[in-house]
Amino acid sequence: MTRFLACALTLTLSTSALANWPHWRGPNADGSAPAADPPAKWDADSNIKWKAPLVGKGSATPIVWGDRVFVVTAAKTDRIARADELPKVDPKFNVKTEPPKNYYKFLVLCFDRATGKKQWEKLAAEMVPHEGTHETHSYAAGSPTTDGKLLYGSFGSFGTYAYDFDGNLRWSRTDLGRMHTRLGWGEAVTPVIAGSALLLNYDQEADSKLYCLDATNGKTKWEAKRDEKTTWSTPLVVEHAGKKQVVTNGTTRVRSYDLTTGEIVWQVAGMTVNPIPSPLRFGDSVICVSGYRGAAAVSVPLGSQGDLADKGKVNWRYGSGTPYVPSPVLVGDNLYFTSTNEALLTVVNAKTGKAVVEKERLPQAKNFYASPITAAGRVYFVDRTGTTLVLKAGDAVDVLAVNKLNDPIDASPVAVGKQLFLRGEKYLYCVEGK
Repeated sequence: MTRFLACALTLTLSTSALANWPHWRGPNADGSAPAADPPAKWDADSNIKWKAPLVGKGSATPIVWGDRVFVVTAAKTDRIARADELPKVDPKFNVKTEPPKNYYKFLVLCFDRATGKKQWEKLAAEMVPHEGTHETHSYAAGSPTTDGKLLYGSFGSFGTYAYDFDGNLRWSRTDLGRMHTRLGWGEAVTPVIAGSALLLNYDQEADSKLYCLDATNGKTKWEAKRDEKTTWSTPLVVEHAGKKQVVTNGTTRVRSYDLTTGEIVWQVAGMTVNPIPSPLRFGDSVICVSGYRGAAAVSVPLGSQGDLADKGKVNWRYGSGTPYVPSPVLVGDNLYFTSTNEALLTVVNAKTGKAVVEKERLPQAKNFYASPITAAGRVYFVDRTGTTLVLKAGDAVDVLAVNKLNDPIDASPVAVGKQLFLRGEKYLYCVEGK
């Protein structure tokens, strides 16, 4: 089955969705930008259409729709909490980070796509976090999403919010509870929109749940308890045999839920701990990977039923060089991913599970948090120093360009039209050829 047919089998996408970047993994939720042709070469002095300074800290991927670019961030303030204002630390959780004493502003920003001028900035919440974060993490790691009508963003414990494109708050939910993450490393709740359903994965050290909210008003449609510890993975919504499934990564099980009811359709074991990569679809199957303290990839038929455990029938399993933080990307029949967070590239045939390229060192790159994307027959890998490698898609490693910016980058790149958007530590960049 060609990649085009596989795309058609996902949720039906409008032309406007394909021409934008409504989800952190793009319009197909697999890192592909079918309608984009961004530059392959740039640096700090060339092919930068604009750069806009950013406040606060965040690794959430920007979202692009029409003439707007949306970013979420968390800014530390000088306001120190009184002793009676500090959140109580629950001693039953093994927390290795120190909670801050400062208030943080949780912000939603909108930039003009043509000029980079900030159109508006909205304060979603101002709170004192109850946990610290991993030194490489932030309080704004969950990316926003849009259906072209509203912008949906979640700061996890600090609330989920829906804004119109002019920055007016339509609804908010701040009652879904305080999350407790593994070792206090921090949260990353990325909403997923599917018609009138908005999905939030609250995997944590206790009381993990998958929430399905009504996207129009934020009210709970259903919630599913999950036998999982902390993950930082975004659900995938797919349609198969006339029904929509919500597929979630997890240490105990990769699970598929019925979008309408929240009931489990199928589940399968085999992932490592701390799953971060998001599932993606290939044909009539879904692929999940994880790579912390081990390596695992599995391709599961969407027509599966019940608990496949670790011995049930799947298309294939692969157990080497899988990613810890970055999600993989599909280019045709090839699945691209890097080993743990290192610059070691593996390419697996998504039909057979056989390696085409195996742990080949990528030049001039160190390690990755950003997930790769593909556009116009190229694959873009952005490392944590701000260096972007552009590869020609194929069965061999063919580096077309190495592009450097003097700005660390953990957020994933975004390709829309002739433009590439990069969210650095200091600036939001719009890269465009002349």
